[in-house]
Amino acid sequence: MASALPGEFVKVCGVTTVEDARVVVEAGASALGLIFAESPRRVAVARAREIAAATDGTILRCAVFWHDDDAYVIEHLDAVDVDVVQLHGALSAELLGYLRGRDVHVVKALSIEGPEFDDFDDAHVEAVLLDGTSPGSGVRHEWGRLKERHFAVPVVAAGGLTPANVSEVVRATGVWGVDCASGVEASPGVKDPELVRRFVANAVTALRVERDVIGPDT
Repeated sequence: MASALPGEFVKVCGVTTVEDARVVVEAGASALGLIFAESPRRVAVARAREIAAATDGTILRCAVFWHDDDAYVIEHLDAVDVDVVQLHGALSAELLGYLRGRDVHVVKALSIEGPEFDDFDDAHVEAVLLDGTSPGSGVRHEWGRLKERHFAVPVVAAGGLTPANVSEVVRATGVWGVDCASGVEASPGVKDPELVRRFVANAVTALRVERDVIGPDT
């Protein structure tokens, strides 16, 4: 099994070029996301392979899938070397077994308003990512339901995060990590280097403060 995911987890998702990937690495993010689902930020396998190779050993490379069947997920993971798999939709026992054989981290994405929020068994994943009613839309949402549900694994906040509001969300939720795509873009799929740097810096500072307040093992 892969070692634990790092603390102060900050992921910049929807990276589509090697140049943007290097910006994310230099900003000090923990992970970058390669979206293989239908999206303005979807990346072709050949480009994803270039990004993964250019950043190997410098950052966690995360493959993102959206309600894709097992065969599609496996096909892409066989083609692109990644460290983390983020899944929106069903997680079959067969796919989980495949992922364990690949020794990758598994992050299960949940809509905070969806039925899986209450019912998903997080015992078999390394983290859960909580998004709004339309995951990937970049729309802000309320976090009140997080007080109703205890997760045994770390929680990553997503949905409408920006450099301006990430500190507020971390303070309000006590999450372990954050994920952002559209909030650090000049246009869909094109990252703004200054926004990336500010987001990562603000997120890391807020997560460190929160960790010191509640303790690393809480």
